[in-house]
Amino acid sequence: MGTPQIEPLSTTMGADVSGVDLARELDGAEFAAIEAAFHRFKLLRFPAQRISETEQIDFSRRFGKLQVHVLDQFRHPRHPEIYVLSNVDRETGRTIGHHPDMGTLTWHSDLSFQRQPALATILYGIETPAVGGETQFADMAAAYDALDGAMKRRLDGLRAIHDLDVSRRRMGEAPMTEAQRREAPPVNHPLVRTHPDTGRKILYLSRHVSRIDGLPDDDSEALIDELMAHATQPRFVFGYRWRPGDVVMWDNRSTIHRATAYDTSAERRVIHRTVVLGDVPV
Repeated sequence: MGTPQIEPLSTTMGADVSGVDLARELDGAEFAAIEAAFHRFKLLRFPAQRISETEQIDFSRRFGKLQVHVLDQFRHPRHPEIYVLSNVDRETGRTIGHHPDMGTLTWHSDLSFQRQPALATILYGIETPAVGGETQFADMAAAYDALDGAMKRRLDGLRAIHDLDVSRRRMGEAPMTEAQRREAPPVNHPLVRTHPDTGRKILYLSRHVSRIDGLPDDDSEALIDELMAHATQPRFVFGYRWRPGDVVMWDNRSTIHRATAYDTSAERRVIHRTVVLGDVPV
């Protein structure tokens, strides 16, 4: 037992958490320190971890109820709470030569396409590329703060339609099955939400957004593009370089993220993901 050591990773967001072994149950004081750091820094890294599937699930459940993803083809065969991000074939152990989930390469907030989106995503990097395969994060609270008054007034009251099937088709992926579409129909969320823990206003935008409700298609697309370009300026973005054994978690309510490309035929990437469900955006 000990006190977690918290060190900022950048001036934008993120902190390193050392002195913590996620393979064991954290005591109340340790967990409280981690939770406070999570709210403050939006992104936490726990370096050099060795955890099992059940240990990752147990740690994740400390933050809330876990999701079982609608895209069942990516679920872990024994632990459905784990979504497997991998370019390694389970049977042969060889790289498959293509990116298995192209949607991870575009800016998004996890589960924004659900009525109850994600609070946190927790990734465990079992194998990580030596070149490429970074994860980039954009601070959507800072991005909202930097909007001018006229844009803030324009966004007040607007709602966006989030649709996983549309976002997958945009990236050239196979459409969802009928059963998957019934489980994850389009939903609408406010374009500006209030963080339930910090009270800050956040630009709640994602490439899962198909359109802004009530606007003509051209106006909707133009506004989405304008806001996304604003939010992903370098001053709001932190790029994270993975190392094997890293556990990284982030706040999906106040950030968006994307993976960067890597050579999927030469570099191995096996990451286990758990997602903690949040509340309905307001």
